[in-house]
Amino acid sequence: MVGGIWHKQAFGSGGIPEKFSSTEMGRITLAYNSILYETEGRIARITLNRPERLNAIDQHLPGELRDAVEVANQDKAIHVIILQGAGRAFCSGYDLKTFAESAGGNAGIQEMPWDPMIDYQMMSENTRCFMSVWRSLKPVICKVHGFAVAGGSDIALCADLIVMAEDAKIGYPPARVWGTPTTAMWVYRVGAERAKRMLLTGDLISGVEAERIGLITKAVPESDLEPEVMRWADRMKGVPKNQLMMQKLMINQAYENMGIANTQMTANLFDGIARHSPEGVAWKARAEEVGFQQAVKERDSGENIAET
Repeated sequence: MVGGIWHKQAFGSGGIPEKFSSTEMGRITLAYNSILYETEGRIARITLNRPERLNAIDQHLPGELRDAVEVANQDKAIHVIILQGAGRAFCSGYDLKTFAESAGGNAGIQEMPWDPMIDYQMMSENTRCFMSVWRSLKPVICKVHGFAVAGGSDIALCADLIVMAEDAKIGYPPARVWGTPTTAMWVYRVGAERAKRMLLTGDLISGVEAERIGLITKAVPESDLEPEVMRWADRMKGVPKNQLMMQKLMINQAYENMGIANTQMTANLFDGIARHSPEGVAWKARAEEVGFQQAVKERDSGENIAET
């Protein structure tokens, strides 16, 4: 331990320390590259921690998120997990400055000829990391302020409960060009019609609207966001861990029986196709030319997206 921070690298494979017990250690902090993990009593808090980039997803964040969820699951003291973002937003999606604006092939797009199976391997691994939140044996409350967009919405919608600031925005704008939500959680949360309303437009909606359509648990003024999250966490932390586990597994199993894994396989394949379609390749070239922020403005402007 250095300066009160337990470093992930000290834990060996998987980032989980041997004989891990926060009951013995007391309050701890784990320092990763792109997230922060902290515990206090029966509550673990995972913070997406790239505030200078609105917590945009980089190459480290998916795997570190999965590691942190596993640490919480292995800790006998923890009953509930809070997932949040540092700074001005929960998560702004994949870091397009890296994955779209950078010239040539990168993790977002391969040089032609494109190999869809290499792409699928990459994206399905990220999806499995995000789904660690869904499959966590301990309940996860997601606290959303600012934005939970694109890949950020993929992460948030894997949580068990979502508490959102009323003026925060959630949605999947890359549905307009260059993406498909790989966790496919929209349809499971709001049904076919409302999922289509979101994904055929790429619109963002507020926390108020997200609560109205049943996408999230609760929308509150941002000043009340932390107290509301803690109200739910405090309510859950008194429940025995085995009871929490049984209720979550039972509910999740209903969705597993609906074929969520097969849906996600299709979603991950389609996400790769969307990034390598003629329009997807043209949008990537535009992001290289004028920068991703301008390219995003053009994508979301409502003007026709030119077909080639």
